[in-house]
Amino acid sequence: MTGFKLFHNHVSVDFVESVFDFDTPTFWRLVDKYRREMLEEAAKEGIDTIFTFVYGKGPDDEFVKDILKRVESHGGRVFFVRLYCSPDELARRVGHRSRMELGKLATKSGLARMSREFDIVSEVPFAASLSLDTGNLSARQAAKSIARHYRLQRK
Repeated sequence: MTGFKLFHNHVSVDFVESVFDFDTPTFWRLVDKYRREMLEEAAKEGIDTIFTFVYGKGPDDEFVKDILKRVESHGGRVFFVRLYCSPDELARRVGHRSRMELGKLATKSGLARMSREFDIVSEVPFAASLSLDTGNLSARQAAKSIARHYRLQRK
């Protein structure tokens, strides 16, 4: 729809996990490194990128601020979008087969654990954000709303 490149959060996880055990210090250090470098290099090259990411208020603040700094230092802009739905709808969606196929969080127990450990429902507090309730929106409708809101057009 926009012509932007998609950098899916789990690509970095899958890449590092192909060599290093999940959830080890080396695993997370490398995932973090490659995410930061990929987004900065895209900004340097003028490549418009969509990065999917579940923001955890507090623990992820330093990462998000660093991404803003890296992208903006190369003339890029960052637009935040918070997609949300009701807890019941999220619980219904989390077990969907497509999530398992993509290596995403795919169990209600995993979602409950993540929700206890992190505030995953808040907007990034230090940057303007578009919030969309996707409870009754298709992925295409949500994408159209985002593109319209931020005036993103195919180049």
